[in-house]
Parts: sequence; structure tokens; C-alpha cells
Amino acid sequence: MAEQGGQPRRARWIRSGSTWLRGRTATLRDAPFPRRLVAQLIHIHVLDTATRLAAQTFLTAVPVLFVLAAFMPHEVRDSVSESLRTVLGLRGASLDEVRQVLHASSSQTTDAFGTVGVLVTLLSATSCSRVLQRLCERSWHLPHLSGRLAAWRWLAWLLMWLTALTVQGQVRSGFGVGVGLGILLYLLTAALLWWWTQHLLLGGRVPWLPLLPGAALTSAALTALTWASRLYIPRSLDRSVTQFGPLGLVFTLLSWLIVVFTAITLGIGIGYVVACQGRLARLLATPEPAPVDE
Repeated sequence: MAEQGGQPRRARWIRSGSTWLRGRTATLRDAPFPRRLVAQLIHIHVLDTATRLAAQTFLTAVPVLFVLAAFMPHEVRDSVSESLRTVLGLRGASLDEVRQVLHASSSQTTDAFGTVGVLVTLLSATSCSRVLQRLCERSWHLPHLSGRLAAWRWLAWLLMWLTALTVQGQVRSGFGVGVGLGILLYLLTAALLWWWTQHLLLGGRVPWLPLLPGAALTSAALTALTWASRLYIPRSLDRSVTQFGPLGLVFTLLSWLIVVFTAITLGIGIGYVVACQGRLARLLATPEPAPVDE
């Protein structure tokens, strides 16, 4: 009898909790921008997500870059090396080590990784795409897209960004015209890439226009960080390598990746809140905002 009586009581608790949650959701939808912003940042777990993205990039995407470079023409390897030097401000011993890895022959890479290892590295690199997809879905409060529908999107995103990296050095220099044009081109290309990234990884479930604020915010943050890296990375690398040896390179790059992905997480997450605000929401035809609590 106790168990039978407990079932209706539990059902009443669930209904009461649902009613409270719907009321809180409606209140948050009507809340001022700062309150909605704080709720959104809590919802997307900024530091946790940024750390996971940084770790996955360092452990999977970066090795894939080196593996693929071994099978590319020397011109492409030189372009990747120049992009890393320009974007991260690498110099001296750290730059020499990167160039040595990028210019390894395909036979050396196969010997080091093994054929199976190369395939596993390529497949595991999509883990970065999967974490980024979850960030976009949490930011827009959408259910997770199944792997069957999203698998090709993970690979497409990875290949596009590896391709984009090969020309970053030329973009940053304004294709030889000057720094001013380089800043403008980097800002524009980063906005386009993050606009496309959100639409791709969300499976087209959100129209293009509402995704524009997140792309613009992410592009602006990355442009500032990219130019700041030229001041921070070289000095930090020199100190870390002197103090810790080769491990210093790992510590510095991983720390910087966490900073970069924190900016990306904030840009995409805040972009949702901006796109749902008043007149801008009507202008962008933003879909009705979903609850910020789950």
C-alpha cells in the first residue's frame, strides 16, 4: 500500500516541478539581457567546454595536421609552417621543431605511427568536431544530432579548417599588401568560417541569419587573440622551453588553446542571447528561444 500511495505522490511532485520550471523559463525569457546572459553562460559550462575543446584539438587535430602534411607537396608544408609562424609567432628552436615535423617524409610518418595508427589518428580527430557540435547544440538548446546524420559533418568541418590553416599566413599578411588588409581579411574569413561552422554542426536546424551574431563575436575575439599571440606566445615559449625543455612547448600551446576556445565558447554562447533580443530577433527572424534550463 505504501508503494501504491507513493506513485501518485511522486507524480504530483513531477507535475509541480514541471510547472515551476515552465514558470521560471517564462520569467527568464522576459528577463533583462544581463540575467539571460548569465543563465546562458552557466548553461553551456564555459570553462569545462573550452578545456575539452583545447584538449581534443591538441591530442587529435594537431597530430592529424602533421600526418596529413607528410603526404602533401612541399609547397603546402611550407604554407602550413608559415601559417603557424605567423599565427602563433613561433621562432627559434620551437619553429625549427615544428618545421622538422612538418617536413618529415610519408615513409617516416608511416613508420612512426604505423598504417593503422595513421587511420586511427584521422578518425579520432573528429572528436574535436563532436565536442564543438555539442557546444553549438547547447548554445541553441537543441537536442543532440545522431551520429548517423552528423558523421560526415564532423569530417567536413575538420577538413575545411585544416585547409583554412594552410592559408592563414597569407591572409594575415594581406597577401603581401599590408597588415591593415590582413586584419580585415582575417576578421572577414573567420566570421564566414564560424558562421558556416554553426550551420553545419547544427544540421541546418537554425536559419543562417540568427547565427550571424555568434559568428561576428567569435571572429572579433579570435582576431584580437591572434594578434595578441604574437606578443605572448614567443616570450612564453622561450621561458617554458628554457625551464621545462620540450615539455614547455606543450604547456604553453595547451594553455593558449584553452584561452582561444574560451573565446570561441563565449562567442557562440553569447551570440544566441544577442540573436534573441527584441528588435534584432525580429530582424534576424530568430526562432522562439528555448528554455535556458534543462
